[in-house]
Amino acid sequence: MAPTTATKVKTAIPTSKNWTDQGIKALKVAKLYRIDRCLYLRVNERGRYWIFRWRDRHTGKLRDLGLGFLGKLDDQFTLAEARVEAAKWRAVVKAGKDPIKERATSIKANAPDNVPTFAECREKYIKAHSPGWSNPKHVQQWTNTLKTYAEPTLGKLPVNLIDDEHVFAVLDAIWLTKTETAVRLRGRMEKVLAWAEAKGYRKGMMNPARRDGPLAVALPKPSQIRTVKHHASLPYPELNPFIKELRKQSGVSAKALEFTILTAARTGETIAAEWSEIDFDSAVWTVPAERMKAKKAHRVPLSDAALKVLKAQQGQHEKWIFPGIREGKHLSNTAMLELLKDMKTPVTVHGFRSSFKNWAAERANFPRQVVEFSLAHVNKDTTEAAYLHSDLLEKRVPLMDQWSKHVNKTPPKGNVVTIKAKA
Repeated sequence: MAPTTATKVKTAIPTSKNWTDQGIKALKVAKLYRIDRCLYLRVNERGRYWIFRWRDRHTGKLRDLGLGFLGKLDDQFTLAEARVEAAKWRAVVKAGKDPIKERATSIKANAPDNVPTFAECREKYIKAHSPGWSNPKHVQQWTNTLKTYAEPTLGKLPVNLIDDEHVFAVLDAIWLTKTETAVRLRGRMEKVLAWAEAKGYRKGMMNPARRDGPLAVALPKPSQIRTVKHHASLPYPELNPFIKELRKQSGVSAKALEFTILTAARTGETIAAEWSEIDFDSAVWTVPAERMKAKKAHRVPLSDAALKVLKAQQGQHEKWIFPGIREGKHLSNTAMLELLKDMKTPVTVHGFRSSFKNWAAERANFPRQVVEFSLAHVNKDTTEAAYLHSDLLEKRVPLMDQWSKHVNKTPPKGNVVTIKAKA
């Protein structure tokens, strides 16, 4: 008989009787370790926490009950204490009872009367954190997502009663059909419940919406069931015909979209642009930090074509470069997208940033750093970022000039022409 996988694999992991507190604290590899009967220890970047795992006699499925962290003052269990706790829950299972329901009943019986519901915690979490969010739409997105998908199940429950099964029920309903929404929903539930834990409403309880908990076993990985949809973009050789059609359109939206394309800016950066941000003498647009995704002021070199758009907008409003229909308001967040729909162009506003990046990679010859700075991308290389204090504005001037020329000039047919950067 061929040996089983278990007989092939050799391991130096101690048996349940040989585990020690010192040995457990020395564990480095992120994984789930079996410590004793029904007692496991999950090790990951967040720490080490105990899990009671048993097989449900009705469904035959494995189920987990979080017991608490190893090494946290409020809910610390030593090895000996964790074994005692596991023995208690084994007795509950042997008696034919559900450990999760039994603990929920115990918590409810001993809980103070003022424990808020999930809906109340959601509202307080958003109120506390929304001032730091870069996009005002996030408040509406958070609220709508949680109210639509989570709160029919969790909304009226006190947060100290929410367990793995509640969260699983919420996510399982949309995980396969609305995967991207479900992924965001899980993260938002996790943050609301973490806030409730920090406030003392879920003291000593594991977060049932955590990514590396039972959900990792119960639900397939998002990457296995969804196709990531990128922002639809226009191939850069087609930009000149598009710009010609765009300039035939009247209204502020058309001017704003042309300016957005020429500067490779984001929608929010353009629509709320103010005249005070423009330095015509230096041909530089300085977008303030509060309107940037990275929360850092961003200088944009303005080509002659971009300056021409600005000059055409002068005199329309004393504050906003691209004023909206409503009195005293700037252009709406969807105005440029609606214009694209009217033009029957199946792309997004953000997609023009991809057009710019593809053009820079294939037609131009500028360093990657220069292109990334032009897109106001965060430098993910922390070592490089620590030493690079310049925003490379001078090197970005010729890049944006060449981009403007490409947009405004019909590209040559045949072989690709490489544009050399100025020394």
